[in-house]
Amino acid sequence: MIHRTVATWQTETWQEALKNVIRTPEELFSLLKLDPALLPAAHLAGNDFALRVPRSFVRRMEPGNIDDPLLRQVLPIGDELLAVPGYSHDPLAEKTTNPHPGLVHKYQGRVLLVVTGSCAINCRYCFRRHFPYADNRPSRAQWQQALDYIRADSSIHEVIFSGGDPLNAPDATLSWLTDEISHITHITRLRVHSRLPIVVPERITDECLAWLARPRFANTLVIHANHARELDGSVAHALGQLRQAGVTLLNQTVLLKGVNDSQAALSELSERLFACGVLPYYLHLLDKVSGAAHFDVPEAKARRLHQGLLHSLSGYLVPKLVREIPGQPSKTPVI
Repeated sequence: MIHRTVATWQTETWQEALKNVIRTPEELFSLLKLDPALLPAAHLAGNDFALRVPRSFVRRMEPGNIDDPLLRQVLPIGDELLAVPGYSHDPLAEKTTNPHPGLVHKYQGRVLLVVTGSCAINCRYCFRRHFPYADNRPSRAQWQQALDYIRADSSIHEVIFSGGDPLNAPDATLSWLTDEISHITHITRLRVHSRLPIVVPERITDECLAWLARPRFANTLVIHANHARELDGSVAHALGQLRQAGVTLLNQTVLLKGVNDSQAALSELSERLFACGVLPYYLHLLDKVSGAAHFDVPEAKARRLHQGLLHSLSGYLVPKLVREIPGQPSKTPVI
């Protein structure tokens, strides 16, 4: 049995934290003392893809610094409105791998369930910022169709909870889905991809751990951190609870211009992740989604940065440098 331990840093529930996110550029600019001359562009870009950022994440930003690496990930700017050749609304061609509402089947041996279309934070580089979530909100009956799809394919051994952010969903929903999947004998692994332990660490509650740490599966949580400053004490505490519950922790990072495109930033991130009990897993080249071209790091620079990490860090601290190419059977290593 998991016993409740309320950390001193928890001042509100995760549900309250999600209700109380910052949604307007005015409030964000006011809290961080930013130049109001940049507000019109923030409004225009925010009309296309809304601003959404939890207050606990904003508290880790440096006031007055428009180039703060955490702020850059969430601040709408005018560059998002530029049409750039090669960038599209569906850069990974997921519409072609979406056979049932809520289910994406791109790779052999595993399927992805779009548990919810909502996120705690709107990352400006998100490859699903234009995803048709309205068409992927399954009813209970439609979830059964997705589960039947999994039952009928014995080559599937792993189910991935994704979104949006799956941890935005209620624990009752996640527990029900986990129970249903646990009855499918050929499923041996459950994987959850979530940014909530980083941006709203209060989300890691006893109720969450109860379904996530069930012994039927070898459970893995893949978090998403791009910069060492995202991993403050509250996040470290939440990650520690997950480790104590027996959950394997991995991290995936997106290589982003102005955020982490230096060897020092990437090295510090890997070291901090490991100190929190998380193994660096993937370093992604940017998915070419419309609105995110200003984050792109040229492949040649990405290779140099990765080579520098190989030279300066122990091997287990170096994430795999990859890109995702539609139609390929897996992530493609950038070698």
